[in-house]
Amino acid sequence: MSARDVEKDYYAALGVPKDAPAADVKKAYRKLATELHPDKNPGDAKAEERFKAVSEAYDVLSDEAKRREYDEQRSYFGSGRTGRGTGASFDVNDLFGQGGAGGLGDVFSGLFGQGGRRGPNPRQPRKGADVEASVTLSFVDALKGCTVPLRLTTTGACETCKGNGAAPGTAPRACGVCGGQGVVSRNQGGFAFAEPCSACRGSGRVVETPCPTCRGTGQTSSERSITVRVPAGIEDGQRIRLAGRGSPGERGGTAGDLLVAVKVTPHAVFSRRGEDLLLTVPVTYPEAALGAQVPVPTPDGPVTLKVPPGTTTGRTFRVRGRGVARKSGAAGDLLVTVEVAVPKEMSQEAREALERYAVAAPHDPRAHLREVQL
Repeated sequence: MSARDVEKDYYAALGVPKDAPAADVKKAYRKLATELHPDKNPGDAKAEERFKAVSEAYDVLSDEAKRREYDEQRSYFGSGRTGRGTGASFDVNDLFGQGGAGGLGDVFSGLFGQGGRRGPNPRQPRKGADVEASVTLSFVDALKGCTVPLRLTTTGACETCKGNGAAPGTAPRACGVCGGQGVVSRNQGGFAFAEPCSACRGSGRVVETPCPTCRGTGQTSSERSITVRVPAGIEDGQRIRLAGRGSPGERGGTAGDLLVAVKVTPHAVFSRRGEDLLLTVPVTYPEAALGAQVPVPTPDGPVTLKVPPGTTTGRTFRVRGRGVARKSGAAGDLLVTVEVAVPKEMSQEAREALERYAVAAPHDPRAHLREVQL
């Protein structure tokens, strides 16, 4: 986690307190992600930026380990500790492990064991960068889960120079300006601030004969294909994190993560509310008035819905266990709303039958409106 991450108030981004339980964090994210999704706000740059900020906040606060690290580093940074009483100077950059330093461990080591600030170690393993990708799924695939192929372009260590940036047969030398530390110190008042060394651009090394393949960068881009398993019940706008499937690490460091953003296309008849599916089913007037057994589709095949006599339009029935699969293995429900369909055209015989019905069974559904006074 970088200094830039810690400077951001992820709790404020989601509108939840610092001690909010994980369920409240998830609820707040879903609400904001739905309101701010680019598909609902086409061309709105502010909504898009807000959507990205909300997604970034949820990515950290939904992960227990990341949230704990975020809280600890924000707490330490906000305490204003300066190393007074130890004779040591304090480098704010050490809080966050920038440039390959060891983070908070290096701070305490510098304060209580080294008598001064420790610079970054250019030979320390470094985790690879995270890689972002996106997939578009059909409503049914998101509902049931599926496997999708992805083709990624990632950056890794150059095979020719093994990541050191020097041409074969040569090797980088330690920078003479920073002594191989990658940073130079600048004193101001009682503090020592670290700045990247301009001579080696913060790497601590100088490459005199660059590698012809990577031109001295030590890295090259490559394409690879992977298969991603999408879990059943994933929602539009959610992201899947695959640990270790991002860019390779440097100097033996672990690989970064792969973050896959999921977009779900709408279905022709089904919609979704949490773990429940929603469906509107038209019925004829005789079916609604007399009752009927009506076949309705579900993700697992059709079922028969019993419509009782006297059913009015807009009434909703619950078909249990035919909704979205939960992590526990159970499923949400299918909510079927009945809508009485009125034919636009009818035969002469049907018209006459309705006219006879109107005479035989007089009913005024608007009688109560005559008593309304304005």
